[in-house]
Amino acid sequence: MNDDLIMSNTPGTDYSQALAEGWLPIREVSRITGVNAVTLRAWERRYGLIVPHRTAKGHRLFSTEHIQRIQQILLWLNRGVSVSQIKPLLNAPPTLAPAPDSDWQAWRQTMIEAISELAERRLDDCFNQAMSLYPARPLCEQLLLPLLSELEQRWQGQFGAQLERVFFHSWLRSKLGARIYHNNRSLKGAPVLLINHSDLPFEPQLWLTALLVSSSHCPVEVFDAPVPGGELGLAVEHLKPRAVVLYSSKTLNTHQLPRLLQGIDCPILIAGPTVCIHFDQLSVSTTEIAGLYLAHNPVEAHQRLSQLGLYR
Repeated sequence: MNDDLIMSNTPGTDYSQALAEGWLPIREVSRITGVNAVTLRAWERRYGLIVPHRTAKGHRLFSTEHIQRIQQILLWLNRGVSVSQIKPLLNAPPTLAPAPDSDWQAWRQTMIEAISELAERRLDDCFNQAMSLYPARPLCEQLLLPLLSELEQRWQGQFGAQLERVFFHSWLRSKLGARIYHNNRSLKGAPVLLINHSDLPFEPQLWLTALLVSSSHCPVEVFDAPVPGGELGLAVEHLKPRAVVLYSSKTLNTHQLPRLLQGIDCPILIAGPTVCIHFDQLSVSTTEIAGLYLAHNPVEAHQRLSQLGLYR
């Protein structure tokens, strides 16, 4: 598909008439594809990946061919290809994705260097740039999850590791919390309730899960500490969530799950490394507790919630 083909059928000059003809404004394209408007504009300006029709007043209008092109871009991004390499691939015959280039590693290295120097502004600038170019899923899969893994390896027995960890976790909570708050302000409907169900004060991957859910135009509510036994039902009664996600990287008492989840009539997802730790017991629990599902990591949790139709 080339840009000339995309632009071969142009809308009428009147914006309202164009919408009536089936052309889509950028906010609707963002809702359909899950790619926010800032990223769509960046793909247009920096890489020419998407060239929407522009009205006399500057409104961007998108066709069904544009939607298909965006979905092609997402397929390549989710296979690890950096955005700077995608344009020539869009017009080529489908092939196996090339090995991911060094762009993602370069992003991670820049962030690690900023973390090692406690350089918040540099860390902010790097992450903001990446966030403007990539949707939430490739950002998590190719940048943030590998970054967390590299940092944990770096922090093994290293002098100053705890300082770096506190700095980075504080920054990440603030950064993702601000983005989720901003998204929530523009969203309506019942939230997905995400709960830190471990004894750790901060679970980074819980917040990555929240980012993925929030980026799918679904409100989220994050409880950053375990809910006392017997009170989860009270939270569900007040919030009426469309789903509950219990996230933990530590062991949990699987025998208490029936009591903890009693009376909850929405889907329940147990996520995180705790699923690997207790896989046999939790697999049995999914057959005994209605609406209980498992996910090993944020991307899997996000996909499961999507499969359940909770983002509609």
